[in-house]
Amino acid sequence: MTPEPMRTATTDRKAPFLSRTGRWVAELVLIFVGVYAAFWLNSYQQRQQDAQRRDRILASIEQTLREGIESGKINRAEQEREAAQFRRALDAGEMPPLHPFVFITDYNPGDFATVLQAGGIQLLDLQTLTALRNDESVIRWGLSRMARYQKLSDELIVPNLDQDISFFYDPATKKLRKRFEIYPEALQATAKFANELEHTHTELLKRIQAERQLLR
Repeated sequence: MTPEPMRTATTDRKAPFLSRTGRWVAELVLIFVGVYAAFWLNSYQQRQQDAQRRDRILASIEQTLREGIESGKINRAEQEREAAQFRRALDAGEMPPLHPFVFITDYNPGDFATVLQAGGIQLLDLQTLTALRNDESVIRWGLSRMARYQKLSDELIVPNLDQDISFFYDPATKKLRKRFEIYPEALQATAKFANELEHTHTELLKRIQAERQLLR
């Protein structure tokens, strides 16, 4: 019979140690995998929520822009027609009557801030944010000009509506008196503002549609 190999005390101690080490490694791996899986799932859910919130913000802006562009086209056509009719009459030597200049808008500067506070500044694409700010800039600048013309109208035209036409025109030349030359300028500026607004709205709408397409 072959004699049984001698087992040393060192070998006897090493086997349980390696067994325990193996279990610890396995447990650590399981813990790591579990933590990583939980982290990944949480991160995935957060990305999904962010994507949904981002799409809701974009959808809201898109709807507002569509409505604004449609109504803006009608207003622009009316403003261009009014400005052109007044200019034609003026150039033909007529003395068309002046009316109070009134510009009404439902624009609320807080709308833009609300979009950003709702997470838009973190979620929206940089190009979309730039287009959004550009659109708002056109609105603010245009409204500032409209407010100036309306103020001049309130000061110069409205208080004198009961005056004879010669109050506004020089009968000899049939030209507007100097202080009333802002009236056709205001009509033209209103039509120009409508054109600029339609252009920036359209550009912003394209940018938003492109971003929403990437989310799908």
